[in-house]
Amino acid sequence: MHANAPISARALAIGAALAAGSLLLTACGSSGPAKPSADDLHGRLPERIRTAGVLKIASDLNYAPVEFKASDGSAVGIDPDIATAVGKQLGVKVEISDTAFDKLIPGLQAKEFDVAMSAMTDNRQRREGTDDSGKQVNPGVDFVDYFIAGTSILVPQGNPDKIGKLDDLCGHTVALQRGTTQAAIIERQVGACARAHKPLTVNLFDNDSEALAELAAGRADADLNDYPVAAYVAAKGGPNGTKFEVVGAQLQPSPYGIAVSKENTELRDVLAKAINQLIRTGEYENILKKWEVSAGAVQNAVVNGGF
Repeated sequence: MHANAPISARALAIGAALAAGSLLLTACGSSGPAKPSADDLHGRLPERIRTAGVLKIASDLNYAPVEFKASDGSAVGIDPDIATAVGKQLGVKVEISDTAFDKLIPGLQAKEFDVAMSAMTDNRQRREGTDDSGKQVNPGVDFVDYFIAGTSILVPQGNPDKIGKLDDLCGHTVALQRGTTQAAIIERQVGACARAHKPLTVNLFDNDSEALAELAAGRADADLNDYPVAAYVAAKGGPNGTKFEVVGAQLQPSPYGIAVSKENTELRDVLAKAINQLIRTGEYENILKKWEVSAGAVQNAVVNGGF
């Protein structure tokens, strides 16, 4: 949905010098408030968020282990853990609202929340706001990339249809969530299967749980998911304890990005700094270890680094 050179930490001496310089300028009668130092992430937040003390995040809480609901209804998973840690770096509370995936970018652009963080792949189409034909349909968004994931194929345990790659899906039925990277991959595959005279049937659902239920019920032969999700489902089991397995290699590894309105570059840049701080302190690595997804780690945050 889904390696760059590391950024070195600033020397403490530089931070101290900047702080001292700000104090000196203030003492000399500067007419305005001192600008925040390079390490003052809270001070670099947009004034509206800083004043409210809250960062509002929208996420489709139906995609374990990346984001899902605990038994008490609270948001848990990789993204909520990273979001909470980012909030601490920024000195604000984090509020996560459950929002359908295909409503995330429209809601962000309507200013219903500050960012969207929901296993969302950073790709050119989302950045430019274009549809599959290249037509401009919205202003697009910026991304702060923080994780790498590819797409995996999930099938019933035992792989009765001997599926191992995309071409093996021809002649079968696939269930998946609409509006995702996987939906785009399958849309292209539909044409390839048609040319091979083995039609591929695609059933789209509002969320991944519905798609997995379709697979568990035997009404679909495969489901496509981000690798962390597919691996989690294969390990934990699906609806009613149904057993699945991941087959084939990961497809099109791409970065997950925190989506931010293009006009909100101030927030975009401070989020990137907060992610980098989490990476430097080791907290980022600890979160990924907790969810057994360390293979998706990035070395530093990147703005709009997707393909």
